[in-house]
Amino acid sequence: MQKRWLSLSLCLLAFAGLANANGSGRPVLATTGMIADLAREIGGECVQVTGLMGPGVDPHLYQPSAADVRRFQKADLVLYNGLGLEGQLAPVLKRFGEQRATLAVAEAAVQRDTRGAIESASGDAPDPHVWMDARLWAQAIEPVRQALAEVAPDCGADLRSRAAQYHEQLLVAHEWMSQAIASIPHAQRILITAHDAFGYFGRAYGIEVEGIQGISTSAEPSVRDIQTIAETITEREVPAIFIESTINPRTIEAVMAAARARGQAVSIGGELYGDALGGAETAASSTLGLLMSNVRTITAALGGELPPHPAEFRP
Repeated sequence: MQKRWLSLSLCLLAFAGLANANGSGRPVLATTGMIADLAREIGGECVQVTGLMGPGVDPHLYQPSAADVRRFQKADLVLYNGLGLEGQLAPVLKRFGEQRATLAVAEAAVQRDTRGAIESASGDAPDPHVWMDARLWAQAIEPVRQALAEVAPDCGADLRSRAAQYHEQLLVAHEWMSQAIASIPHAQRILITAHDAFGYFGRAYGIEVEGIQGISTSAEPSVRDIQTIAETITEREVPAIFIESTINPRTIEAVMAAARARGQAVSIGGELYGDALGGAETAASSTLGLLMSNVRTITAALGGELPPHPAEFRP
């Protein structure tokens, strides 16, 4: 395995000095769908954004392929999440960063925010799921704008305008999300999901969060993990728990069975989008769509009431 990473990394370095492909905008590579969406919102026609990981792809487990070498080769700028999200890709990103402009987007966001990163329960890693807090994700806009301006200097005014517009949209979404979650009865304001991707969401919107798996999906939950969540469901009389689009629902089903064995009925409240955007046919095909889709699902399943759709929110 180490030889494979070394060979791929050397290939990336060898290709790093080659010329970019022709195109109307500067080529930008983004690892996750959320970051690709952010780059497109800010960059507009000034950039050509390629997303490495499509809908439904778990970034914790993503392994780079030989085809990815060509994508890195063409990029003037590489945007990635950081904070350990792209675990399997980290060695490649580190080596490639020595030859190309790169930006760890989530790391830049938490550095600009006074609250900082959320640490994992074990305390050995930060939570990388920064996009779950719309106001915190807005802190990523300026670092990305600056990085795009470096590779597309003729687009400075357009980048500033688009960045300001997207910043406003995220703040509007944040207020709407806050109102929606606040409408859930306090006793039912607990979010149980397949893995611990909603820590920033819980901190921002005042809802307790319990994940069956940890921050990373690379480790399987133990029987004890499942029984602990089942105890919480029983004690709190939790009405619904949630599956995630990138994770096999078997752990959720195991928790439901354990809760029912204790005499507590619990249902699946719906599918949430945690580590990846939804497909083009879904409401979660953008980061704003992901956030608002999740809030609609959570609020409806836990007994809340959605506020009116913001009038100033663009289609």
